Amino acid sequence: MSVIIPAYKQSKTIRQDIYSIYDTLEQIRYPYELILVVDGTEVDSTFNEAKKCHLKNLKVFGYTHNHGKGYALRFGMARSVGDYVAFIDSGMEIDPNGISMLLEHMEWYKADVIVGSKRHPVSQVKYPFDRKIISFGAHLISRYLLGINVRDTQAGLKIFRRPVLEKVLPRLLVKRYAIDLELLAVANHLNFKKIYEAPIKFNYVFKSLTHATGLKIIFNCLRDALAVFYRLKILRYYDDKNQRKWVYDSELDMKINTG
Repeated sequence: MSVIIPAYKQSKTIRQDIYSIYDTLEQIRYPYELILVVDGTEVDSTFNEAKKCHLKNLKVFGYTHNHGKGYALRFGMARSVGDYVAFIDSGMEIDPNGISMLLEHMEWYKADVIVGSKRHPVSQVKYPFDRKIISFGAHLISRYLLGINVRDTQAGLKIFRRPVLEKVLPRLLVKRYAIDLELLAVANHLNFKKIYEAPIKFNYVFKSLTHATGLKIIFNCLRDALAVFYRLKILRYYDDKNQRKWVYDSELDMKINTG
């Protein structure tokens, strides 16, 4: 199993985050690798702090400039070797013990993708009203615009079977806000229909957003989701017949710092 951690401006907590996830992975019955991707090594000292963690099976990658969560995830996933590939956001808003729960669901359902869901009936979540509105808006977009039949696409914990990523990753374009939507929409479009939700636990109480910030998040998510919809339904960009049009991002293989 491979676990990807995208990290941006987490210098104060990154070592604690790594140890928390490491302790969880030590309890599972699978061999594993832990892949940290620092999204901008010049932004702060996150990369240097992470390099201080001398743990077995930990790989630390970084690149100079910030490109966004989507870029970091693609970067890490492309360097993974596990039969199952998971990602969990740094910052520990989601309890890493949820990885075990998602693995159990993966086996129970023989799933293609398991999505950690804030809206699962047994999830334990501290979640302010403004965030619920954004989450509900993302659900409407994913369900009715992109045809993804899960209630929460945005929580930062998911697990994929490797064959899914091998088909999906070369087609992806989103680097920032809607990477979760694009991953799930393309997987669903390629007939990986066994996409299910599992419960998660939030240990962090989100700060309420200002009205302007909330509107900006909604606008950016909607913009990127509409771009995914356009490529999916109009251009048919993600179809096999359009392979020659898929964009190869050479930067994914350049200027890499490794631990």
